Amino acid sequence: MATAHDVELLVVRHGITSWNLERRYQGQRDIELLFPEAEPGLVALKAALEGERVDAIYVSDLTRCRQTLEWVKPPGAARVYIEPRLRELDFGEFEGKVYDELKALAHYRAWIDSAGELKIPGGESAGELRARLNAWLAEVAINAREQRHEKVLVVTHGGVIRELRRRFEDAPFWEATVAQATGRRWALTYCTERGEWQCNFSSAVPAPARKTL
Repeated sequence: MATAHDVELLVVRHGITSWNLERRYQGQRDIELLFPEAEPGLVALKAALEGERVDAIYVSDLTRCRQTLEWVKPPGAARVYIEPRLRELDFGEFEGKVYDELKALAHYRAWIDSAGELKIPGGESAGELRARLNAWLAEVAINAREQRHEKVLVVTHGGVIRELRRRFEDAPFWEATVAQATGRRWALTYCTERGEWQCNFSSAVPAPARKTL
């Protein structure tokens, strides 16, 4: 029996919403994409994914992610898993607000100073987000092994990608963000005996344009 399985994860963030432009904490509010502003990013992401052949797709159940998938889904009949565990961090009392509305609050400053580790009033802590992502990743490993998934597309949120970058790239909290309609590619190996993922390679999605001399 194989004790390791290689999986390539293509993890992308949803397109632009009105709250993104207003710099409001969206969290788990079900905000739709904003058109026509979202279209250029979605078109570029679709072009970047066009040649990919994915074996499975996981998408957050929130509307902005499902809309993004409709735009960028590569051709083929890959199974789509609607996945609530891929929702954004629950920002609780911070949701719908901008920095200027929060900066004077002691609990907001404490959350900022903790690099997102503290539990947000009425919301989640980073540890709680990691716990649901760990449970999801365990299921990804099972499905990959049983159904021979080698490449998986994931459409999710900025906070989720931040946590995955901290896990797979050891990226600092404040440097682990990605823009809307962009993401990361990770070449991973899952070791069944240890129940652990190992990251062998990471890169940006879409890939940065090559500089011309």
